[in-house]
Amino acid sequence: MTDQFTRSKIPLKSVYTPEDIKNLDYEKNLGSPGDFPYTRGIRPAGAWTWIQRELSGEGDPKTSNKQLKHLIAQGQTGIDVIGDAPSMGLLDPDHPLAKNAVGTQGVSICCLQDFRDLWKDLPLDSITISNSLPAIFTAAALFLVAREHKVPAERLRGSVIQAPFFMEDCGYAVHMPFDLRLRMTSDSIAFCTKETPRFHSFLEDTYFFSEAGLNAVEEMALGFIEIRHVIRDLLKRGMDIDSFAPRIAILVNCSMDIFEEIAKIRATRRLFARMMKKEFGAKDRRSWAPVITCHTSGLSLTAQQPFNNIVRGAIQSLALVMAGVQALEISAFDEAYRTPSPESHLVGLRTQQIIGLETNATRVVDPLGGSYFLETLTDEIEKRIWEMVKDIESKGNPAELSDKGYFKKFFDDIMARYAKEIADGELPKVGLNCHQIPDEEDTLLKEVAETKIEPCWDHIERIKKYKKKRDPGKIKIVLQQCYQSAKTEGENLTYPIIQAFEAGATIGEISGVMRMAYNYPYDPHGMVKPII
Repeated sequence: MTDQFTRSKIPLKSVYTPEDIKNLDYEKNLGSPGDFPYTRGIRPAGAWTWIQRELSGEGDPKTSNKQLKHLIAQGQTGIDVIGDAPSMGLLDPDHPLAKNAVGTQGVSICCLQDFRDLWKDLPLDSITISNSLPAIFTAAALFLVAREHKVPAERLRGSVIQAPFFMEDCGYAVHMPFDLRLRMTSDSIAFCTKETPRFHSFLEDTYFFSEAGLNAVEEMALGFIEIRHVIRDLLKRGMDIDSFAPRIAILVNCSMDIFEEIAKIRATRRLFARMMKKEFGAKDRRSWAPVITCHTSGLSLTAQQPFNNIVRGAIQSLALVMAGVQALEISAFDEAYRTPSPESHLVGLRTQQIIGLETNATRVVDPLGGSYFLETLTDEIEKRIWEMVKDIESKGNPAELSDKGYFKKFFDDIMARYAKEIADGELPKVGLNCHQIPDEEDTLLKEVAETKIEPCWDHIERIKKYKKKRDPGKIKIVLQQCYQSAKTEGENLTYPIIQAFEAGATIGEISGVMRMAYNYPYDPHGMVKPII
C-alpha cells in the first residue's frame, strides 16, 4: 500500500523502473515530436519557443492599450486581454449593477469604439490577439477593426474563449439559455472558419473552471465533454471536420503538482489526436494536433507572503515549457489582491524570458519523454480522463445535464472538497496553512500588491454620453434585426452583430434582444428596459 498520491489521487511509488513501462509501444503511444499521436509535441524536434505573454486588462480600453504597448516594448510576443466582470457578464458599464466593478478586474468593453481604442496602433497582422472577452462579439469586432486598418482578415491570428457549458455555473453568468450560448459559440466558429481562417475561434478554456479546485483529470474530462459537444454541433450544421478542427486550441491550468501537469498535457494531446482521427474521422494532420496554451494557476497563489508566488510561477512555467505548450502566461504574484500591477507583469514576463534564454530548456523537445515515472503517469491520466468522459456522457446528453444542474452541483462539491483539503492541511500551501509568519512581518511586496484599483467612473460617463449621441431610430432597427436573426433558426448571429456594432449598438443591448428572442428577460436583473 502507498500513502503517496498526486492531486488526482493517483498512487505514487517511491521509485519507477523499466518494469513500469515494459508494455510501452513507442510508435503507438509516443511517436516522435510532430508525429501522431503527438504525445511528445505537435512540432518536429529542434529548437523552439512559445508565445510569451501576460494576461492584461485594466480600466478603460485606452488605459489597457497603453498597458499592452508597454508589455510589447518589454519583449512580449503576443497579447491576451481579459474583460472586467460586467463585460464578461454582457453588461454595459452604465448598468446599475456594474458601476463598482467597471475596469477593476479587467478592461471595460461594450461597443466597437472600445475595441478600436483597445487595439489602437497594435500590429494586428503580425502579433497574436488572444482574448478572454465575450467570444462572438470579439470575433466580430476584430474583423471590423482589422478591415478599418486595412489588415486582411486571413492574416489575423489569436483566439477567443468558448465556454457554453460551464460559464453559468463556474464563471461569469450571462443569463442565457444553453441553446443560445451554444449557438453563439458555433456561429462564431463558423464565421471565423470562413472569414479569419488562421484565427483560433475554438479555444476550449479548462483554466477558468479548474480554478474551482478541480484536479488534472477532472479538468481535462470536463474540457473534452465541451469540445466533443461543440464538434458534434458543428458537424450537424454540415461543416467538414477538417475545415475547423485545425483551429481548435486548449487553454489549460497548471497546479504545483508539476509532473502530473506535464503528464496531463501529454495525455491531452494523445487523447485529442486519437479522438479526432478515429472517432470524428479527421484526415488533415493539423486536425489531430491541438495547440495547447496555459495560464499558471491563480488558485495556487496566496495573499500571505506574496513573494512566494514568484517562486510558484517560475516552477509552473518551467514545467509547462518542458511539456511543450505553444503559449504561456504566468499568474501575477499580486493576483490575490488585484489585476496585475506593472511590477508583477514584468516579473512574469522576465520569468518566461529567463527560462527561454538562460536555461536551455527549449533546446530539447519533450526532455522528460521516456521517464519511467512520467510515461506511467501519462498513461494513467489518459485512462482516467477518458473513463470520466465516458461516465459523464453515459448519464445523458451533456446539454441536458447542464440544464438540470449537474455541473453546478459538481463544481459546488469540488469547491467544498478543496476548502476542506486546505483547512485540513492535506494540500500544503506555504504561508497559508504551514510556515506562516505574523502579519506584521509579512511586508515584502505587500505595498505593491495591496494597491487598490478604483472603478473607472470616467468610462461610465463616457458610455452614457456615447449612447445619447447615437441615432435612436438606427439603433432600434439594427437591434430589431438582431432579435429577428436570433428568432430565425440557422441564421449566423455574427453578421447581424457586425451590423449592430457598425451602427453603434452595445454588447449589453445586443445580448438583451437575443435573450428576448429566446423568451428570456432583456435585462436578467430587471433594472434596464429594452430598446425595442
